[in-house]
Amino acid sequence: MIEHFHINKLNVEDAERIAATPEEPHIHDYEELIVGIEGDVEHFIDFKTTLFHSPYVCFVTKGKLHKVRPLVVEGKCSIWVLRFSTEFIPETAYRLYSYYHDHANIAIKEGDCFNRMTQLCEMIADIMNQPKPELAIVHDLLIALFTMIEVERSQISETNQSYPKTQNTTFKNFLKILEENYHRPEGVEFYAEKLFMSTRNLNLICQSVLQKSVSEIIETRKLIEAKNKLINTDKTISEIGYELGYNEKTYFTNVFKKRTDLSPTEFRSEMRKFIS
Repeated sequence: MIEHFHINKLNVEDAERIAATPEEPHIHDYEELIVGIEGDVEHFIDFKTTLFHSPYVCFVTKGKLHKVRPLVVEGKCSIWVLRFSTEFIPETAYRLYSYYHDHANIAIKEGDCFNRMTQLCEMIADIMNQPKPELAIVHDLLIALFTMIEVERSQISETNQSYPKTQNTTFKNFLKILEENYHRPEGVEFYAEKLFMSTRNLNLICQSVLQKSVSEIIETRKLIEAKNKLINTDKTISEIGYELGYNEKTYFTNVFKKRTDLSPTEFRSEMRKFIS
């Protein structure tokens, strides 16, 4: 566990070292922000691998299984890696989860906005290199960096442009309630009631934002947790299903296989082969 905050810049030599001794998929007990300036990155997260060309941003929330492989392109590779505890920015921790849940990688356009992001990283690095870093300033600069990333993403994301602020707020509140209750056997009616709205309106908002129904989003959150438990614990399929609100092993297995094309047992076996 990092104590509060750490920043590091990877270069060509680092990329070559990582390529020579590739890391295995792993889980952090801290948050990690990756800002790619030059070169590419191959990122395994949310149980899929994606290749991104610079510039890009990746945010890995605490507890997510992932693996990063930086790639040298035309002799260049430059990546900022910022690691910090959730407690370092507690006022925005949930907002970050709701933004980056199942969307860890963001392609960024070159230009002034991205240049300012890299300048913020440089400012943060300069402060952290001081004998007594002013963490309060680092905190504010990190918040500014995330704000800038979100502004840039909102400009290039059609979905973020397609719904009004009130829907955005409702959706974030739904995700917050979901994070607190996804392990329970609750359906759409439960979340709509918590938000003081009809199930129809909540479904319309979720369709507008993510093009998914409320049920699909609930199921996705449960399955992400199920995958983490299958990989990182020795609990039985029945135990994992029960902890996520599935009272019957058969039903849990059917839902899992429908979404992943593998049974929970097959998924656990395949992922452990991959990791080993």
